[in-house]
Amino acid sequence: MQDMTEETERHGAFYGRRIGKSLRGAQQDAMVRLLPIWRFAAEDARTPASLFPHDISGLWLEIGFGGGEHLISHATRRPDMGFIGAEPFVNGMARMLVDLEKAGLSNIRLFGEDAALLLDRLPEASLDGADLFYPDPWPKRRHWKRRFVRPDNLDRLARAIRPGGVFRFASDVPHYVGWTLAEMHAHGAFRWTAERADDWRQPYPHWPGTRYEAKALEEGRSPTYLTFERI
Repeated sequence: MQDMTEETERHGAFYGRRIGKSLRGAQQDAMVRLLPIWRFAAEDARTPASLFPHDISGLWLEIGFGGGEHLISHATRRPDMGFIGAEPFVNGMARMLVDLEKAGLSNIRLFGEDAALLLDRLPEASLDGADLFYPDPWPKRRHWKRRFVRPDNLDRLARAIRPGGVFRFASDVPHYVGWTLAEMHAHGAFRWTAERADDWRQPYPHWPGTRYEAKALEEGRSPTYLTFERI
């Protein structure tokens, strides 16, 4: 863990707290009892097919899965596909593990460090898609450089996602949405797929929602759903 943290800090890829409220009860038990079942080390990402107990038809990454609502829903609908969830926030990982045990899914594996470390190790063009939903917007101008969507991380995504694969981004923060559109356009390795307003106003197919989205809607903020195709 310490080695990964030091590497993350050298890359400057992760910012923010790793733990919020103290874990209690089922969540504390989940971290001790369940995390070893679904967790994998960064070096194991070099051969992602070996992470799963059965053959997989493809590989999908969710970056910062929060409480895991979408990741579990996505993996349930696609039992043929392998899913990797990256979440350095311990409280989110604990919530995910509790629900993952109930779901009993074998096609999910979890990474408890920054996604940049994982992307650096995945084979080239190994991902069918990657999701980034409701990331920390770092609203203060001096912190914008900490946003995940930036040139070095887009280089990582472009290397890991196969041509024709997708990167999906959802946020309720208009400035981060505009930032993402500008960064993706400037990078040049991805094409925004929207053809009409509903393409970014309507949720993705089979969208289960997330607790962060529910809070945004309660507070009157409108989400935006972007999809970019790897060229």
